Amino acid sequence: MNMTSGKRLCLTAMLALSAIMYTASASANTSKLIIESGDNAQTRQDAAMDKEQWNDTRTLRNKVNSRVEKEWDKEDAAFDSRDKCQQSANVNAYWEPNTLRCLDRRTGRVVNP
Repeated sequence: MNMTSGKRLCLTAMLALSAIMYTASASANTSKLIIESGDNAQTRQDAAMDKEQWNDTRTLRNKVNSRVEKEWDKEDAAFDSRDKCQQSANVNAYWEPNTLRCLDRRTGRVVNP
């Protein structure tokens, strides 16, 4: 089928016109603006849930912090005990790093330097 240039031009113009009309009908009317104060039931519920989550994690954080503090106190006490053991006048006293105790070389019993 052989189309003449006039028919092609007419067909192209019709396609362009229909594309423009389709695009114009697909655009939305955006002339309305809704402003909320941010104080609605959903935001209050979200805030309550966030507060509950914060309180739950606070309890967990307190437990973790107390555990860390307890471990720190244990290491601090062991550091002081090690110094006392190494400076002891008892020549048979030695520091056992695995058990964090001062032991007697001969008997293996705990020594109080």
